[in-house]
Order: sequence, then structure tokens, then C-alpha cells
Amino acid sequence: MKFKKTITPLVFAIIVLAALTTLVGIFSKAGPGEYEYESIRGQTVTIYGKGIYQHMSADVAIQGSAQDVVTLLVAIPLLLISWIGAGKGSLKSRFVLAGTSGYFMVTFLFYTAMAMYNSLFVLYVSLLALSFFTLTLSLLSFDMAELPSFFGNRTPIKFVTGFLLFNTITIALLWLSIVVPPLLNGTIYPEAVQHYTTLIVQGLDLGLLLPTGFVAAVLFMKKRPMGYLLAPTYIIFLSILMTALTAKLVAMALQGVNVIPAVFIIPAINIVAIFCACLLLRNTAR
Repeated sequence: MKFKKTITPLVFAIIVLAALTTLVGIFSKAGPGEYEYESIRGQTVTIYGKGIYQHMSADVAIQGSAQDVVTLLVAIPLLLISWIGAGKGSLKSRFVLAGTSGYFMVTFLFYTAMAMYNSLFVLYVSLLALSFFTLTLSLLSFDMAELPSFFGNRTPIKFVTGFLLFNTITIALLWLSIVVPPLLNGTIYPEAVQHYTTLIVQGLDLGLLLPTGFVAAVLFMKKRPMGYLLAPTYIIFLSILMTALTAKLVAMALQGVNVIPAVFIIPAINIVAIFCACLLLRNTAR
């Protein structure tokens, strides 16, 4: 199968490099430990001071290590298993491969843009490129004209689109509640900026990921071929991403950080996303 031959070196390069970066992120602990730092905006930030994430704020560094665990134990196995299934002609596996590739691309886009510069930078950039092309080739491998015919009449289109619309709008409003008030009261900079250059997560979510999810929902609701491609791919991507966010909340809670109400909201979205992914895959013909 030409698709498998093309994508195989990319998949194995992602597995090897991602395993290396996550292991370093999880187990590197050298450094002086936490200390206080005054940002250019005069904000006092607690710096983590340990391991590969030592120059990041303590709360964000903890999240990075938690996401590394999910990438290592969930995303890498899913990528490998879906690659094997895709090679056997499984349409379901190709959706999982595309969604998982999307998770890797977004993860290492964030690592490249947000993680304070460290010795893994070249690996982050390499993983960003590898996962981008894996995602692109995966999406292009689908026959758009035939794709709707592979979904059964019982495919829960309304439920999935309703969830996607709810998720994208809710998260957008959450991020805007952080961004807009300082603009209105003249302080400009939200506390969440800390010592970073800008709000990377909120910016990429509002400018790229949430609009993609919204468009996927609308196209799926209208039963357009592109909707049948984007909605399952996005839902699978979202399932893995929300698993990582749930792990981040758990890690923060274990460190005594107040994670209410997010600790109730994010796991709920995570469960529904996984449920939607299972429903879509179950209603896919092969």
C-alpha cells in the first residue's frame, strides 16, 4: 500500500523522537528547585527550577511533565496501533492515525512556541514537522467522494456536532474571559501571561484549533464530505488532548494547586469526547 510506505518513516521517527523527549521531560530533575522571579511586567513568578522545564513557571512545568506521561503511554501506542491498522486497509485506523497525528502536531507546536528554550528544541521542531506531514498525508489519503457512504444511518451526527459546538464556544468564552477584562480595565496583561511573551495556548486555540472544530461541526451537521473527514479526526484529536489536560489537572491538584472548577469541567469534556469518538468509529463501515 503506497500510503503505508510513504508514512512509515514519518511514524517511526515520531515514535522514537517523542519517546525521547517525553522520557527526558518526565525524569529530568536536576536543578536548584523553585525560586521567585520578577517578570519584565513586574509580576512575581514562581519558576520550577528543575529538569528540562526548569526555566518555566512551576504550574506550567508540572503540566508539561503530566502531558509527557500521556504522550508516552497513550499517544505513542495509539499512533503505532493505528499505523498497523491503516496498513491493513482499516478506515477506522486511518481516522485514529489522523487524529493522533493532529495531537502530536499541536503538542509540539505548543512545545516549540511556549516551552522556554532548552536542549530539546531541535527535537520539538522535528516532531512538529514530522507530525504535520503525517497528518497532511493521512487526510489526503481519504477518498472524499466516497467517505460519506462509509458511515451508517445511525451515525450520531447531531450529538457529535452539538458537542463540538458546545466545546468550541465554551472554551472560546473561557479564554476570552482571561483576555478581554485586562483590555477593558487598561491593565492589558492577564496574570496568566506570567513571564512568557504572550498567551500561546489561548492564542492558538482562539485562532486555529477552536475555529477548526467549529467548522468541522458545521460541515458535519450539513453532511458535507469534508465534515465526514474533519469531525471524526478532530474528535479523536480532542479525546487525546483532553486526556492530557485531565492529567495536567491531576498533577496540579497533587501539588496543592486550586483546580476548581476546571477539575470538573475538563474531565467531563474528556469523557464525552471519548464517547463521541467511539460512536463515530463504531458507525464507520470498516
